[in-house]
Amino acid sequence: MAVKIGDTAPDFQAQTTEGPISFHDWIGDSWAVLFSHPKDFTPVCTTELGYMARIKPEFDKRNVKIIGLSVDSTGDHEGWAKDIAETQGEAPNYPIIGDSDFEVSKLYDMLPGDVSGDPKDRTPADNQTVRNVFVIGPDKKVKLVLIYPMTTGRNFDEVLRVIDSLQLTAQHKVATPVNWEQGDDVIIAGSVSDDDAKEIFGEWESPKPYIRIVPQPR
Repeated sequence: MAVKIGDTAPDFQAQTTEGPISFHDWIGDSWAVLFSHPKDFTPVCTTELGYMARIKPEFDKRNVKIIGLSVDSTGDHEGWAKDIAETQGEAPNYPIIGDSDFEVSKLYDMLPGDVSGDPKDRTPADNQTVRNVFVIGPDKKVKLVLIYPMTTGRNFDEVLRVIDSLQLTAQHKVATPVNWEQGDDVIIAGSVSDDDAKEIFGEWESPKPYIRIVPQPR
């Protein structure tokens, strides 16, 4: 079964470039982003890992931990990190899971359950479905799943934008409209009655009865 929004993120134990982890324990009370790669020393992924290292302070400010995954060993990851630092100006400053046994990729339904063997015998195209981003909340529930093709670099600024929305809507009874950015107006959640909305928000703009627009709660 595919890992879906609202599911409990599968827990696992794994070796990473920063030592062994138990995933749920590693998340703790934080949010987390798990982003995966089909193979080390691939060009698009190299740019992604470097960019994530540069913007890690933005995730830190939001209490979000970052962890990567690639279908190779942690030893290979360490060699790749040198290339990332050289070409992108920043080495990974977060753990990267070694998934040379494919266990995490299979657990998160990124590879079929019957995949086995030596990862060095597989090409990036063999692992092309290992291109997911999972955002996971402190409750260990999956909040977002994004899947990208190998030829398209991921937009991690968009991941930050979605996390801002997720954290806001987890605290307040609102939803965020199209292209919402931090500070923009929001929509009162459909689960809130008009009577309750008056108590919580006071006035609102309503171009249609089902669209109730208010300033972003602070």
